[in-house]
Amino acid sequence: MAVKIRLKRLGKIRSPHYRIVIMDSRQKRDGRAIEEVGIYHPKNDPSVIRVNSERVQHWLGVGAQPTEAVVAILKRSGDWQQFTGDKTPAGIDPQPEKKDKTAAFNAALAESKDESASGAISSSRKSKKTGDEAPADEAKPEAAQSTETTEA
Repeated sequence: MAVKIRLKRLGKIRSPHYRIVIMDSRQKRDGRAIEEVGIYHPKNDPSVIRVNSERVQHWLGVGAQPTEAVVAILKRSGDWQQFTGDKTPAGIDPQPEKKDKTAAFNAALAESKDESASGAISSSRKSKKTGDEAPADEAKPEAAQSTETTEA
């Protein structure tokens, strides 16, 4: 049986995600795999590459042939250099840390509470209303005074 290390495509249109798999060379591209040994997400910036080095070294040692794309990925992870004894530098760009959504939400919530407590939103609305309704407000106090005098 001819065993290959190749990519298995997953994901939606224009959003590919690949798994690095060990397959019989006669299987379909997305067919049944013998083993999954890694993932590759090219659309992320930088690309996500995770490889199970121990299993890849095992399969390379027993004669599995990697495709060109997989060789490029293995060179980035350093597994190809380890297998061939090459001294070329390898390196995968580290992924940026994901932002904590709950912390960002709590910070935004605290900011909104501070703004509402200081009255920044309400005072700007009141100033617009008082500017537009100044003549109407003058009439209202007269009416209020007349009702107060009749009650007293």
